[in-house]
Amino acid sequence: MDGHAAAPGAGTVLNALATGRGSAFALDFETAAHVELDGSGEIEGEIDGQPDADTELIERCVSLAVEEWGDDPAATADLPGPETVGGTVRTESEVPTAAGLKSSSAAANAAVLATADALGLAGIVDHEDACRLGVRAARAAGVTVTGAFDDASASMLGGLTVTDNTADELLAREEVDWAALVWTPPERAYSADADAERCERVAPMAELVEELALDGEYGTAMTLNGLAFSAALGFSAEPAVEAMPHVAGVSLSGTGPSVVAVGDPDGLEAVEERWQERPGETLRTETRATGGRYL
Repeated sequence: MDGHAAAPGAGTVLNALATGRGSAFALDFETAAHVELDGSGEIEGEIDGQPDADTELIERCVSLAVEEWGDDPAATADLPGPETVGGTVRTESEVPTAAGLKSSSAAANAAVLATADALGLAGIVDHEDACRLGVRAARAAGVTVTGAFDDASASMLGGLTVTDNTADELLAREEVDWAALVWTPPERAYSADADAERCERVAPMAELVEELALDGEYGTAMTLNGLAFSAALGFSAEPAVEAMPHVAGVSLSGTGPSVVAVGDPDGLEAVEERWQERPGETLRTETRATGGRYL
């Protein structure tokens, strides 16, 4: 009883820390998960290349998915009693961790879908339901302040989503077609450590960003979000200012430290020349219309 799935990382249009409303868009790099179910009674996780990493999130995803769907009449897996279901979950990722690029959401989505696959439910489980289950696991594991339904929905569904994270409600989804450039400095920042109270002080700006996003003004929304939350979270806005003349939008992604710019390839090439002079790594990629997938 094994299953395999993957889900992409994402960039930010609106950080949900200020108001509970957020927006994100899928990017074309992903995390894969591999799940094997057995009767051991214990679920053990492993993150490829990170032997000391915390695996609670992906373990909870498998456990919740089995609890939710293990008795589904459509499931083909011959499971033992719920109290004895165990197994392993292993992830491998192209998405940098603790960099604001939604690595936790991608890992959770991939682990949930891989478990559905192991249960024989690939193509049957609704992707929005699977996304919400991963959000539940993220809250239980303490890796998110808001629940990150914005990030998780963009990763699971693809395209750009706008959400109410307080109700796990999808407000809008649209496919976008942008080239993208990501700069990730050497330092790392964990979402759960972000200063939520300080972010709440920029709520008026966040409300404006939400209005712009719901009106389809994604680039302007993204740039305004980046300036507001860079200030609130203590990151320099200089990389964004360098990019502004050349791109459709640029923002601090999540709670940082990565900065993501979107636009046309020629504009991004000019930005890449500047960002490559900074410490850290730059990555050329593109937006993605598809989200979580079975392997």
